[in-house]
Amino acid sequence: MRVAIVHNQESKSVEVTKRLTVLLEQSENKIDQENPELVISVGGDGTLLSAFHLFNHKLDQVQFLGVHTGHLGFYTDWRDYELDELVESLCNDHQKSVSYPLLDVRITYANGKPDKHFLALNESTIKRGNRTMVADISIKEDLFEKFRGDGLSISTPTGSTAYNKSVGGAVLHPSINAFQLAEIASLNNRVFRTLGSPIVVGHHEWVKVQLQQSTDYLVTIDQFTIEQEEIDAIYYRIADERIHFASYRHMHFWNRVKDSFIGEE
Repeated sequence: MRVAIVHNQESKSVEVTKRLTVLLEQSENKIDQENPELVISVGGDGTLLSAFHLFNHKLDQVQFLGVHTGHLGFYTDWRDYELDELVESLCNDHQKSVSYPLLDVRITYANGKPDKHFLALNESTIKRGNRTMVADISIKEDLFEKFRGDGLSISTPTGSTAYNKSVGGAVLHPSINAFQLAEIASLNNRVFRTLGSPIVVGHHEWVKVQLQQSTDYLVTIDQFTIEQEEIDAIYYRIADERIHFASYRHMHFWNRVKDSFIGEE
């Protein structure tokens, strides 16, 4: 199998990457950073997000696998002390992958610039500097609400445990092919009204966020920030593409939720 390795710069991750590289080269696997079949991230969830964005143009060709060098994360099934077992599994096990939904993000501009298109594994957020953000939110072109507040968080099911959860969104199982929109500190009074609770949007629908003209919007795509002028609107929907995780030993989603937020009794 052709394997690419993506790691962060922490000393432990660098050391683990060196050991993993040796073990892979001694096995029937081949290191191939350009055209892999499997991408292994060494670090934490942030490292796997980086690996996803490096190879998201090859999603129909690659699977992902995470090795954690710190605390357990949502995208990492293996620990740094399990490298021998991991490589053995690559050589001997041929299980199917498990796939998760992704968020399709399209940004349009008021000045005629070409649209920009992104994929997000976790989430996208929209905020506006230090001022109140004003936007019309439509679902399938029908106006749903006029939003005023600090911003919006739009997340995938796997991303529902991240920023979405901290702003009161629900935790969605990744088998649900949908995305979630959560308001961030919306203004609700006798003049301005929004739903005030998160909504779950199915894969056959899309959300349009029509922004009030301004030059100080901040849009995030996972861990990346996009600061650009004259954004007109942002469209969100479930992507046609999906991310595939190698299921040699894939932890069940609710076990991940329990380990991360509840722990052992």
